[in-house]
Amino acid sequence: MNGRLGLAVIGVGMAAKPHALALNDLRDQIDVRGVYARTKHSVSSFCDTHNFPAADDIEALASDPSVDAVLLITPPNVRADLVSLFAGHGKHILSEKPLERTADAAQSIVDTCAKANVSLGVVFQTRFRAASEALAKLVAQGTLGQIRMVRADVPWWRDQSYYDEPGRGTYARDGGGVLISQAIHTLDLMLSLTGPVASVQAICATTPFHQMEAEDFTAGALTFENGAVGSIFASTASFPGDTESLTFECDKASALLKSGVLTVHWRDGRIETFGEEASTGGGADPMAFPYDWHKSLIEDFAQSIQDGQPPRITGAQAMSVHTLISAIETSSRTGRRVTLTKG
Repeated sequence: MNGRLGLAVIGVGMAAKPHALALNDLRDQIDVRGVYARTKHSVSSFCDTHNFPAADDIEALASDPSVDAVLLITPPNVRADLVSLFAGHGKHILSEKPLERTADAAQSIVDTCAKANVSLGVVFQTRFRAASEALAKLVAQGTLGQIRMVRADVPWWRDQSYYDEPGRGTYARDGGGVLISQAIHTLDLMLSLTGPVASVQAICATTPFHQMEAEDFTAGALTFENGAVGSIFASTASFPGDTESLTFECDKASALLKSGVLTVHWRDGRIETFGEEASTGGGADPMAFPYDWHKSLIEDFAQSIQDGQPPRITGAQAMSVHTLISAIETSSRTGRRVTLTKG
């Protein structure tokens, strides 16, 4: 591929705005060849706002030789068919999270892309925050020492109107509630730093604050393959909502990642901070966050295709968080500890 990446965009719902802002900033590298969604009025409004061309025929868009890749911003229940269509035409795939509603369905998407020999990237933009990257570097270099204990907290708030949208918070469309729709970002970031979870014992519930099918509350205890222990808390019933956080207790320091800022309390008394404070959508407005992280992720995906290399976050890597969420749900359903790996 030479020149700009030709990109198709499918879906113009709530999650599309940061992608659109990022793509406009990346016009020198990415050429949006067409935007498609089932509701023509929504597509027209979206394209007028962001100056993108609308597409009327998804089959024609998938077979267009000027399209190199597709960005999927749809609900997860329609991902499999879209991936089959575009991968079947040799188009690389960048998919919003989650890949699908269940771990097995997500693995099928990974397998489809592998069989078609196309790249599969997943939108876990929190890995691209400056503070997240600073922490990843400290962990990779062993500067903090061994990770001994981890706390993942997602105390978010969504009012009932959020779940009144048809399909939201259902297993048929979304695949679940707070775990797969909100906490998945924090859990993915956690796993990218800690490595795999060995076992989990958890509870999932729906509080009286919401009328919805799936869970709006999850709490659990984890053991990791590296010997660390940890806890998770995730809810969309924590009014008025706060920023998610990850805390790592290590041999040489305690590291807190919250609101886009990494604070490291060294055992020798030093305190260091990295990054800049930013909202992450934990309150009533789920889209109250910058689009810089999306921009970095999309840019990485485009460059990876130019270079013929995998993107930083692949579909295969995304299976770790899908597997963990499945284990959490199984533990809650059975009331038992679930072993993911031998560790």
